[in-house]
Amino acid sequence: MKVLGIIPARGGSKGIPKKNIRPLLGKPLIAWTIEQALKSKYLDRVIVSTDDPAIAKISRKHGADVPFMRPRKLSTDKASSIDAVFHALNSISGRYDYVVLLQPTSPLRTAGDIDACVKLCAVKRIDACVSVAESDKNPHWMYSLDKKGRMHRLIRTEKQIDRRQDLPEVYALNGAIYVAQVGWLLNNKTFVTDETHAYIMPKERSIDIDDEMDFNLAEFLLQRK
Repeated sequence: MKVLGIIPARGGSKGIPKKNIRPLLGKPLIAWTIEQALKSKYLDRVIVSTDDPAIAKISRKHGADVPFMRPRKLSTDKASSIDAVFHALNSISGRYDYVVLLQPTSPLRTAGDIDACVKLCAVKRIDACVSVAESDKNPHWMYSLDKKGRMHRLIRTEKQIDRRQDLPEVYALNGAIYVAQVGWLLNNKTFVTDETHAYIMPKERSIDIDDEMDFNLAEFLLQRK
């Protein structure tokens, strides 16, 4: 089984300028993901897909392969990570059985997490697996508002659930790991379908950096670690 690791890192970032190469405890943010990917027992090759020469240079310095520069049209705010994956698969030589998408905004994800997710696919012979974490906010306690500002429950049940311990456990994508069999992914155009399995990660390793508060929290957790 050959496995390709792809780290997508475009240069533009509105929330945090130059986010992917901003220092986090003295190392560029993307370096945290590259280092764990290279420690993985199952990733045969780790590449970075970027449109930014500075990101490419730093990625190579930390051991990742940057075999191409991503086109600008696939590096805008509207472009998705799956676009980067398909472009990468079409741009490199060699055949791979599985592809692993690792976003650089998840610096607390470990090589052990990556390997556990890939192993889940291999052992159970499943087509796709993604990392999730238990959600802090339960949709049973969420509301929509109408034009008059009145509240309406998103999930309606016969009996209202008032105690937290009675709520069902719910999980959300944490953005850290996406694994899929290549042929299956090309057919489905997405990592997440009703066939996708979940790999549960703890909250303390599930930080997905989107703004300054996330960055500060990641720094605090890494210092404790």
